[in-house]
Amino acid sequence: MSTDPVETEKSAEYEQIFKRFDANNDGKISLSELSKALKALGSFSDDEVQAMLSDIDSNKDGDIDFMEFLKFAEKNDGLATGLG
Repeated sequence: MSTDPVETEKSAEYEQIFKRFDANNDGKISLSELSKALKALGSFSDDEVQAMLSDIDSNKDGDIDFMEFLKFAEKNDGLATGLG
C-alpha cells in the first residue's frame, strides 16, 4: 500500500502550521496561543477566537491537540492553509 504524496505533503504542511501556533512547543494550542496567532493574521475578536477554539477542541479540555487540529484542517483545507 503506497502513501499518497499529496496527502503526505498536506500533513507536513498542517504540522508546520500547528507548530507555528504552538508557541511553547507543548504539543497543544492554548486559547492564548490561538489568540496571538489569529490576531497577528488579522482582526479577530476575543469572542471569535473563543468560538474557534470551542469548535476545534472536540474533547473540550481547553486546548487544541494535533489530532483535533488535523481534523479541522482536513475539513477546512483552504482556511487552514491560509492560516499558515
